[in-house]
Amino acid sequence: MAFILPDLPYAKTAFGDVISEKTFDFHHGKHHKAYVDKTNSLVGDAGLAGASLSEVIKAAKDKGNKGLFNNAAQIWNHSFYWLGLSPEKKTPGTDLQKKIDASFGSTEKLCAALKDEAVGHFASGWAWLVLDGDTLKITSLHDADTPLVHGLTPLLTLDVWEHAYYLDYQNARPGYVDALLANAINWDFVAENLDGKGVSRADQQG
Repeated sequence: MAFILPDLPYAKTAFGDVISEKTFDFHHGKHHKAYVDKTNSLVGDAGLAGASLSEVIKAAKDKGNKGLFNNAAQIWNHSFYWLGLSPEKKTPGTDLQKKIDASFGSTEKLCAALKDEAVGHFASGWAWLVLDGDTLKITSLHDADTPLVHGLTPLLTLDVWEHAYYLDYQNARPGYVDALLANAINWDFVAENLDGKGVSRADQQG
């Protein structure tokens, strides 16, 4: 079986001006799909047919297969990114809030730090909220790199490749990041990932 482009968990019109339908058409329908198609064209020759997406990513990293790693990791990163967004404004639940307060002092301070990381990241990549042991941390990774190969538990990501925001915000990455953090974070999904099990929702079997 081949990997598939996962459906979005909401309508493409659900976010209004925060993320436009046109951005979803290009970002999900073209960019994300291209990673799926390319991965499917490479995975058989790598001897990984039938492996799960996360298994493909880790094996490609170990074997130094950059083409397969970049495309497979971008499938996973994008799937995780969509799940971390919500058209309905949410707030962190009690358990997650306690961890946020312990690591950052408040949700506002966490969001400020995540914005700094996302806006300050040079060129293409991803800003991440991760669990490192028992501690929440913020980091960023370049291009297709993913916490899956760094021993970190991903909780939330912001896509800072230009195709994630250019149609709606042009070169104003800070405006895009502000809009997502203020209105569109799925804090319920972030909480699901605290035990590591939520990660499987972005995985799929090949």
